[in-house]
Amino acid sequence: MSPSDQVRVGYVLKMYPRFSETFIVNEVLAAEAAGTQVEIFSLRPPSDGRFHESLAQVKAPVSYLRHSGLGAGAVWASLAGAREDLPPLGDCLDELLEVPVEDAVQAIELARLVRARGITHLHAHFASVATTVARLASLLTGVPFSFTAHAKDIFHESVDVADVARKLTDASAVVTVSDYNLAFLRDAYGEAAHVVTRVYNGLDLDRFTYSSPADRPPVIAAVGRLVEKKGFDDLVDAVGLLVADGRALHVDLVGTGPLEPELRGQIRARSLQDVVRMPGALPQGQVREVVSRAAVLAAPCVVGSDGNRDGLPTVLLEAMALGTPCVATPVTGIPEVVRDGQTGLLVPESSPAALAYALGRLLDDAALRVRLAEQARALVEKEFDVVRAAAALQRLFGRVAPQLVSAHVAEGSPALSGSGASR
Repeated sequence: MSPSDQVRVGYVLKMYPRFSETFIVNEVLAAEAAGTQVEIFSLRPPSDGRFHESLAQVKAPVSYLRHSGLGAGAVWASLAGAREDLPPLGDCLDELLEVPVEDAVQAIELARLVRARGITHLHAHFASVATTVARLASLLTGVPFSFTAHAKDIFHESVDVADVARKLTDASAVVTVSDYNLAFLRDAYGEAAHVVTRVYNGLDLDRFTYSSPADRPPVIAAVGRLVEKKGFDDLVDAVGLLVADGRALHVDLVGTGPLEPELRGQIRARSLQDVVRMPGALPQGQVREVVSRAAVLAAPCVVGSDGNRDGLPTVLLEAMALGTPCVATPVTGIPEVVRDGQTGLLVPESSPAALAYALGRLLDDAALRVRLAEQARALVEKEFDVVRAAAALQRLFGRVAPQLVSAHVAEGSPALSGSGASR
């Protein structure tokens, strides 16, 4: 029996689906393609109202754990109902009492679902609330858990260092998305971070067809949440410098976020309304079209004033796969993929003049665009294929989960009643 036959993975996510988290859908699809049985447990219902077309390909059933209406009666009923299903419940009460009541109730509900459905491994994304719930469910069931650490969940000033250290210590495995993140975690958490492995987010390269950028029009693409760490205010300033220099160009700035009013005001102040187009958030297929038509993609990321920063933006990998050369900043893991002068151009963060110069170079030099694009595609094929990433994750899941299957099944999986989960 292969590991994929033995392992039944429960993905624990704060919100599923989430429009900005295409990497999770990619990961689930790759796991299913590899033969792994997957279920998804979401702590919140979706709120975006927009969905990428790839979502329809996911076969995994989704359970939405109860999040609202948790009065005293509901909490007491949750504890009473779980008493027989979860023998370790009494020993875990101190742990449950340390977290917000909704997290504790969701952990109990998740644990009961894990027992009922034969889940052999739990994997959460982000070292925050999803991992909190997965860890507690692991304590209640004995089923191991792992998690992927990304960016805000480890870099933001609000991160509870002691909480992350405990999660690192208790996890059977931890994944992070760049070598930069790996070094950061090992430096910050020492021995507790020995379980951390770097696994790059992967792309389904069949969906990102390469085309030469040699004859593309002077269009700059930028894609992402309109938040400080993306550095889009620097992009607007850089475009203002290019336009002031007499260049004819356009910018497609795709995304929504809290800084949209400020960015639109900045565009108006520089009289760039006819140059910078802001279509809002777009489905993944339309984002691919925007990026594949552009002569260059700009990702001028910065470290935010609150410490928040990108781990390694997926849009960089997508642009490189599509043949769109990239200009970015050396923030966190970005230099691992945008290698200056080889697979793209790097400029200092918060430097609109340097950004404008690099963008101008690529707009002017078709041969440079082609050389960088060809080398970038080769790197993505070598290091960022989703099949490779999925295989690495399955090895981590299978390393411990099969050892628990026999005991887990022997204990029985009592039917769940009144769990509040929806399928």
